Amino acid sequence: MAKNSVPLLEYLSKMALEADADFLREGIVVLTRALMELEASQQVGADRYERSKERRTQRNGYRERTWETRVGEIPLRIPKLREGTYYPSFLEPRRPAEQALLGVVQEAYVQGVSTRKVDALVQSLGLEGMDKSKVSRICQELDAVVEEFRNRPLRGEYPYLWLDALYIKVRQNHRIVNMALVIAIGVSATGEREILGMALGASEEAAFWTEFLRALVRRGLQGVELVISDAHEGLKEALGAVLAGATWQRCRVHLMRNVLAHVPKGDKAMVAVAIRTVFAQPSQEAARQQLAEVVRVMEPRWPQAAAVLAGGADDVLAYMTFPHEHWTRIYSTNPLERLNREVKRRSDVVGIFPNEEATLRLAGAVLIEIDDEWKVGRRYFSQESMGKLHAPQGDVLVLPSPLRLAPVR
Repeated sequence: MAKNSVPLLEYLSKMALEADADFLREGIVVLTRALMELEASQQVGADRYERSKERRTQRNGYRERTWETRVGEIPLRIPKLREGTYYPSFLEPRRPAEQALLGVVQEAYVQGVSTRKVDALVQSLGLEGMDKSKVSRICQELDAVVEEFRNRPLRGEYPYLWLDALYIKVRQNHRIVNMALVIAIGVSATGEREILGMALGASEEAAFWTEFLRALVRRGLQGVELVISDAHEGLKEALGAVLAGATWQRCRVHLMRNVLAHVPKGDKAMVAVAIRTVFAQPSQEAARQQLAEVVRVMEPRWPQAAAVLAGGADDVLAYMTFPHEHWTRIYSTNPLERLNREVKRRSDVVGIFPNEEATLRLAGAVLIEIDDEWKVGRRYFSQESMGKLHAPQGDVLVLPSPLRLAPVR
């Protein structure tokens, strides 16, 4: 079977130094075609049209695709098999998230929960047929990587911690349920951003959040000074039990939504502008005075909205006791919600996950990719600004100007 493939490769390698691009491109076309036929024959267990007791499946035509190389696009005719999947060894392996997505789709297909959407996705990935052994191999490899990532030790201190959850549909006991995928990200004492952990649970109850936070602490989470999250009661209770010494910052975006929920549609824009004047103040003291003024003006017309705003005053302004350079990134859960959207973008392709393991597999693979990108990117906060965390923060008191809203019609 293709005994001259190796000599041909050596010949092309020697000629590459002297040959022009057209010759090299044609040589690569010939070589890749021969290599794919050889690999496909090995996977099938026989050459084309060969009778063999070792034959495991049959060929089933070809699928066309292009391969980007330094000498231009190389057209490929990749052999297809009736059972199982052949993927050329010389092509770049799929990224972890793509492998996870492939594993989820194949697992769903094998377990008998296939849909037209799944079949279309399989074809878009260039696959034909579902091989249980390949499903098992891909899943085992990814599960080991994801589990190692989730349980790795956390070293050093993490002054800032963001917590949030998103809901994903999962099959459980022959039913489709919404499960909470919680994610934690932190910023280290040197300013690097890092994905610290994730977990999947039935709901955001206090017991679930408590166990998640305790797991982070067991892995080495320490030095947390500010926790940024939504005002979920279960999460607040867990924070008080596990991270009692940390300050809690209520996401101001969520507070704004909660306040505006009690304001008529026609007045929402005006009230939102008034509330934003609170966050435009240069110090916490000035912001407290401005918030009190906004509440005073709102009470006659929107008493419920005013009560929600007043009740969240301390928690929504907590970020102002930290370095000013960090304010725009620590006053809300926006940094984590962008991460959630990336996970949802991948999970929406699946729709309904076949089980909890598949959910963690795909989400974990996505988070590993993003965490790797963060490690080679810029610091989230400069080392100089992180050094100000324990330095006295001088407040400049700026008295707010009188707030005026439109008269009641």
